[in-house]
Amino acid sequence: MSILNIVLWLLGIVLIAIGYREAKGPWDRYQVLKEQDANEARYASWRGGLRDDSTTGASVAMQILRRQAQRGAIIAAVGFVLVFLGFLLK
Repeated sequence: MSILNIVLWLLGIVLIAIGYREAKGPWDRYQVLKEQDANEARYASWRGGLRDDSTTGASVAMQILRRQAQRGAIIAAVGFVLVFLGFLLK
């Protein structure tokens, strides 16, 4: 075990924690908005009306939240790679 291994492990763990923190909030909010959108779609179909599929503020917010969650997931994935490299390198 060398200093490089320890540095990679620590850096990887820090990146995993940061990525998780950055992704959790937007992902939770995205899921709530997605469920509300599905409820509205069910209600519109129950009423028999046509649903307006134009861009809304909620759909834009869902895109932004999805991108933020993806960015956090990428940061966490880089952390996993660094931890893996820490075990792989000798």
